[in-house]
Amino acid sequence: MNDGGRVGSAGFGVRPGAGFRAGFDSAAWRAALTAALARESAHRTPFLWLPVAFGLGILGYFAAADEPRLWAGPALALVLFGFARRAEGAARALLIAALAAVLGFTAAAIRTASVAAPMLERERIAEIRGFVETVEPGAGRQRLTMRPAAIEGLEAARLPHRLRIGAPGSAGAAAGDFVVLRARLAPPAEPALPGGYDVRREFFFRGVGGVGFAIGPVRQEAPPMAAPWDLRLIAAIDRARNALTARIARAIGGEAGALAAALITGKRGLIGSETNENLRAAGLYHIVSISGLHMVLAAGLVFWSVRAGLALVPGIALRHPIKKYAALAAMAGASGYCLFSGAEVATERALIMTLVMLGAILADRPALAMRNVAIAALIVLAREPESLTGPSFQMSFAAVASLIAANQIWRDWQAGRPGSARAAPAGLLAGFARRLGLGLLGIAATTLVATFATAPFAAFHFSRINPYGLIGNMLALPLVSLVVMPAAMAGTLLVPFGLDRFVWQVMGIGIEGVLAVAEFVAAFEQASLAWPGMRGGMFFWLVVGLVLFVALRSRLRLAALACLALAGVSAAPPALPDLVVDASGRLALLRGADGRYRLIAAGAPNRFILQQWLPALGDNRAPDDPTLRQGVACDSAGCVGRLADGRRLALVTRPDALREDCRRADFAITPLAAPPDCAGGRVLDAAHFRRHGATRAWFAPDGGWRLERARDPAIDRPWRPRPAPNQ
Repeated sequence: MNDGGRVGSAGFGVRPGAGFRAGFDSAAWRAALTAALARESAHRTPFLWLPVAFGLGILGYFAAADEPRLWAGPALALVLFGFARRAEGAARALLIAALAAVLGFTAAAIRTASVAAPMLERERIAEIRGFVETVEPGAGRQRLTMRPAAIEGLEAARLPHRLRIGAPGSAGAAAGDFVVLRARLAPPAEPALPGGYDVRREFFFRGVGGVGFAIGPVRQEAPPMAAPWDLRLIAAIDRARNALTARIARAIGGEAGALAAALITGKRGLIGSETNENLRAAGLYHIVSISGLHMVLAAGLVFWSVRAGLALVPGIALRHPIKKYAALAAMAGASGYCLFSGAEVATERALIMTLVMLGAILADRPALAMRNVAIAALIVLAREPESLTGPSFQMSFAAVASLIAANQIWRDWQAGRPGSARAAPAGLLAGFARRLGLGLLGIAATTLVATFATAPFAAFHFSRINPYGLIGNMLALPLVSLVVMPAAMAGTLLVPFGLDRFVWQVMGIGIEGVLAVAEFVAAFEQASLAWPGMRGGMFFWLVVGLVLFVALRSRLRLAALACLALAGVSAAPPALPDLVVDASGRLALLRGADGRYRLIAAGAPNRFILQQWLPALGDNRAPDDPTLRQGVACDSAGCVGRLADGRRLALVTRPDALREDCRRADFAITPLAAPPDCAGGRVLDAAHFRRHGATRAWFAPDGGWRLERARDPAIDRPWRPRPAPNQ
């Protein structure tokens, strides 16, 4: 195959035997670049840059400090479209890229306007009346997603579209019920760290305007009005999901039953925390989220089964396009699976990618093509622009695109070595051994590629790396592919006939094997490492390198290696803060003289916040590790700890103790309103946390400090309005 990039004997425009300055041939370099660009054009790779430009426009939208005017994007898009129609060559390509970016910006603005709904502004205890949309079962608890019809003390115009409320498992509420309950409500949480996971923004796009937990019983009442049609549909599906979840969990039992149910219905509340941690440490947690792996296996099983069944009928197989019929059946099966599993964001993205791949079969085009991935990315981003910034979108598309790019490289290499193919070994046993070996090698290769492609995003979002994830996936994925998912498909089909129990037990055997692998790998020393260094330049260059690797086909792809080198140069240990405080002012981590963090908390610490903080600070301890509390003195009024240089920091929660601790401490934290002279002015109090949220601090020897805040009060967006001037 003509590479398109070979120019001269050296291939890069340098004459052999000459020094770089003497041997540099600018004409040869220009010819090499022209040939490479021609090859890119022949492979139609410029199209692959459209989702990149579209995504940059989305990032521009979310970077804005104020909500853009809704007409601004469409107006600019029309202007760019007019110029692009008249332009030619490179100017036309640049204008099309700019147009794609503006369309991404516009899609994000339209999406925000379409989902905008009120969010709670403060904590309150109130009676809530409304419909239950979904129920997430758990061990001794339930999580209700409600559509409130009324909230005590809140006018109808300010009602959130949805609420998420924890309730006792004995509450007995089912999806579709109209219930009355009393609950402690709060707005969705702010980021636990500056630049961290933004729960509030995610909940805004899900229509969730408040969270809380029930106080007292949950009562069912006759609804005062008919439920909306979409709620009735969602509730019916959710009841079926919960019924199947309970059926599978009972048939298998234990953690295996909980995990098996989650793989099919997407209901993960029954899985224990230890199992979750083992799966994460072994790099296997991706199998819990119903996304690409599940969708491909489900669609693949339907496709293969239908095609094989039709092939058994010669009259049909010889006269009809049975491959296309199988693709249509797989599309229907994948869509039904997505709907039944709850149509979560990751599942919807996997469905879109699967439908595009199967649609390529209907159009007589290659299914596994990078253009199909680009089309799927454009559809997903146009529908849910906010997903671009989340780990699910980034990791799923990075894995799929990297696997296709690696396959392209392998096929190009094979095409250049026509004599490399070997005859298959004679004999049934030898042939089986060869196919088994190639299958295991394929699993190892794909796991390796996907692991390297997704590792930067996992480290960026979760501040953890799992160095033995490759081992976990190589051992567990054959069980998932050959036992678990086929049994899951067969069991689901047999449920209406009541013949599914034995199949679930077979599935349970496979799940037990997966859990054994997870436990085995998680027991390795340093199987899960906290790593806070994936920030700034290193992450940027890794992402750029990945994009170049998947979007280019010529020798220009070697630029990805330069990006890897730049990422290595940019890597540096992060400057860890001396203090981290949450948005409530009641929880903090303080770094002591030994460099380790100490927990300072008023009351029981928030485990969810600590699970985010500790890895981001490079601390591998668990939130309940007793060493976190060493060196800190606490009582009913608050806590006192010491900085690395011995200075005293106080966290105060009682008004009667505030003035005394303000006088004795060098620095102070309080959820109360502090007097101006508290700790010499070095205090973070209620006013600070209302305006700035979670805060990190670096202390200077001269008594000052440098602060980094999670919330900028100058920013005014629908999910985070600008604070009032008096706040």
